[in-house]
Amino acid sequence: MSSQIIPVEPFDYIVFGGNGDLAERKLLPALYHRDHDGQIPPEARIIGASRSQISDEEYRGFAREALVKHVKPEDLHEVSLDRFLQRLYYRQIDAMADGGWDELRALLDEAGQDRIRAFYLAVGPALFGEIASRISEKGLSTPNSRLVVEKPVGRDLASAKALNERIGRYFDEDQVFRIDHYLGKETVQNLMALRFANALYEPVWNSTHIDHVQITVAEEVGLEGRAGYYDKAGALRDMVQNHIAQLMCLVALEPPSAMDADALRDEKLKVLRALKRIDGTNVENVTVRGQYKAGASGGAAVKSYSDDLGNGGSDTETFVAIKAEIANWRWAGVPFYLRTGKRLSERMSEIVVTFRPIPHNIFAGMAAGNVQQNQLVMRLQPDEGVKQWLMIKDPGPGGMRLRHVPLDMTFAESFRTRNPDAYERLLMDVIRGNQTLFMRRDEVEAAWEWIDPILKAWDERNVRAQGYTAGTWGPSSSIALIERDGRTWHEPD
Repeated sequence: MSSQIIPVEPFDYIVFGGNGDLAERKLLPALYHRDHDGQIPPEARIIGASRSQISDEEYRGFAREALVKHVKPEDLHEVSLDRFLQRLYYRQIDAMADGGWDELRALLDEAGQDRIRAFYLAVGPALFGEIASRISEKGLSTPNSRLVVEKPVGRDLASAKALNERIGRYFDEDQVFRIDHYLGKETVQNLMALRFANALYEPVWNSTHIDHVQITVAEEVGLEGRAGYYDKAGALRDMVQNHIAQLMCLVALEPPSAMDADALRDEKLKVLRALKRIDGTNVENVTVRGQYKAGASGGAAVKSYSDDLGNGGSDTETFVAIKAEIANWRWAGVPFYLRTGKRLSERMSEIVVTFRPIPHNIFAGMAAGNVQQNQLVMRLQPDEGVKQWLMIKDPGPGGMRLRHVPLDMTFAESFRTRNPDAYERLLMDVIRGNQTLFMRRDEVEAAWEWIDPILKAWDERNVRAQGYTAGTWGPSSSIALIERDGRTWHEPD
């Protein structure tokens, strides 16, 4: 089975931070794949912008090296690569000064005012507001422009509101695309399809039939060159406020009236606003903070967070576990166990929906084995796919023997196609003007309204980060968090 490729309109993608890490690892490879598959029209251009003083040809050399490094050899075709590189241009711009903006405007004006202009801010969040204002003030913005903003949008509710307010002076809300690449993953899209394109799941997608939900986003890596940002953010701001909160919303939302941007985001907003408050009255019972110590990862010895940081006094959390609850009719009494961390046992992101036990076991007293709860396991990375775990009879004679087995749908194997990176879908959705998979302003602020009291309670009650050995699954208290409810964290397959 092959996917259908729908071309987009001609565009100019202007990437601020065009020779940075995100552009190298994700944006340029994603745009190359879309070009190779025939989705990008011949007239489209990709324009890198940063303070570095390099020529168009030098930027193309940087892009070639990035693609050779980050695109699988079997997917890198010389004809497609050469065609893609000819789309690339570069302009030297200091976001905090006036130099280079006139040159960028002249390059954009060559294509006319009607062409779609997508300004991607692949830079530090401190520059978002400044760049947005200069795009407008220097005459680069048109009615057909879009602004793409990476996380984090603020570091608390007040700063998020201030940033949204500043961006809103220059761009209408329907022009702003707050990107969360987790929402572009194939499995996340399939969660929507499973729930709303089948008669099987939605009737049982509620507290009557679901026992609990687990969402895990685990990383093997440590700081990876992000020490300056990460030590000021920590795992709660870096992962829970955006990625994990968005995944929780998609699991928990009510069926939208239609599959369009505002209908879907309206329902996500309701989930965020229904989250039970976590503050000084309960923070020590329903949250865990952790920080990795020296240990082993991937078979190699690794340093502690303090040694990686070079600052032994930091209490920044590299691990968070939370027992969240949604106070509405559908989910009352169903805990959502969330966890994320660095230097964990393996790189893995998954959503596990565990259904309630059967009401009566007719096999009790037989040598049939234990009847385990049904589970729907959605793996986001690596090896995206969905498994529905069921009880069946083990084939063969000799009496009733029960086994817990999965109905497996691994996308790469099932559809025999390359599994596109999330950025490929999202970058093209920006050009289409489709905001379905992007966060609306009120969503971002509602998520901070839930996160801020947790941060405040940690500070006021002096909740310290507990040490855990690198290469494990976090502090022992995170195991206790779920086991005192009579449940366990899902073991990866």
